[in-house]
Amino acid sequence: MTSEEGHVVLGVDLDGVCADFYQRMREITAEWFEVDVETLPTEVSFGLTEWGVRDPSVYESIHRFAVTQRALFETVPMIPGARKYLRRLSEEGYRIRIITHRLFISYLHEKAVRQTINWLDMNGIPYWDLCFMKEKDQVGADVYIEDSPTNVRRLRETGHYTICFANSTNRDIAAPRAETWADVYELVRRQFPLKTQAQ
Repeated sequence: MTSEEGHVVLGVDLDGVCADFYQRMREITAEWFEVDVETLPTEVSFGLTEWGVRDPSVYESIHRFAVTQRALFETVPMIPGARKYLRRLSEEGYRIRIITHRLFISYLHEKAVRQTINWLDMNGIPYWDLCFMKEKDQVGADVYIEDSPTNVRRLRETGHYTICFANSTNRDIAAPRAETWADVYELVRRQFPLKTQAQ
């Protein structure tokens, strides 16, 4: 079963899946609090309380600073393998649909969208569609690649095949899980083989 016109559509998240959001935010959060970056642990939970972010309003202030003053979505490093394996999947005939919820803070939308497009182009990430959506199950895809525990659970509860891209925020999420992009590639091809693939 495929979503549209015989294509297998991959719904791919950006932050924590293609872009190393936590690495860049760790640097920016250290700058915000004026502490040595090495004092902030690399193992974090969703919400970043381990870095002293105790209140949603504090997170919003840091996030606003990160986007407006540090071009967060343009300077975030790529997770190794994302370009290589997304290109490979695209060349094999899978349709890449980027689905990200980066528009959750008011009045930053233009910067967030522009930085996102620039980052995708600069890093050579192939995609057919780019969707800025909170409710990712409303965007048609055959398989989702996601790291947010909340999103993974919601997608699976609504019957969508969802690969959890592993990081410290989602240790308790069950398989299918991918530790690397090579794992994603194998899971996608095994679960949704294309007719053109060698048998």
